[in-house]
Amino acid sequence: MRVPASLLALLTATTALAACAGPPAPVQSVKTTPDETVTLNAAGEFGTDDPGAIAYDRKLAPEGAQASVTVESGGGQTRTSLVVEGLLPKRRYGAHLHAKPCGEKPDDAGPHYQHDPGHADSASEVWLDFTTDDEGAGRASARNAWVLERAKLPASLVIHAQPTTISGPQAGQAGPRIACLTLK
Repeated sequence: MRVPASLLALLTATTALAACAGPPAPVQSVKTTPDETVTLNAAGEFGTDDPGAIAYDRKLAPEGAQASVTVESGGGQTRTSLVVEGLLPKRRYGAHLHAKPCGEKPDDAGPHYQHDPGHADSASEVWLDFTTDDEGAGRASARNAWVLERAKLPASLVIHAQPTTISGPQAGQAGPRIACLTLK
């Protein structure tokens, strides 16, 4: 059987390429967006002078109470840290990131920020419950396995009167809003 010259040339070229090719290259994932870190911060004394640090309940967030929050998102995760001072001693509070900035009314901060809308749990929301020490200071941190989207960032941190209910029909609720910090 005679092989046409054009087919023979094609087979020779293919065989030569296959011999030089070696093992296949490792599969690489291609990122369609650059891996950037998003950082949000807020700090302030809960008073009447700063619209970014508001107290709604002076019994639970007394004069002089203050807080600081940092949210860093990148590398596949979001890390959030909260420090409070001057709250009531030896008391449990809830705290969450919220969808809107603080306002004159507690509800102005909108609902909890949810990475996965419709899911009120610690995997989709940022829960920062804490217990204050003898002097009214407390700390909390959370680590979530997702990154913030620039088009949909949380806008505030709200401190609630009670710790977060973790399961059941009331999951995610933490009582009245007592103080708020607007994130920048």
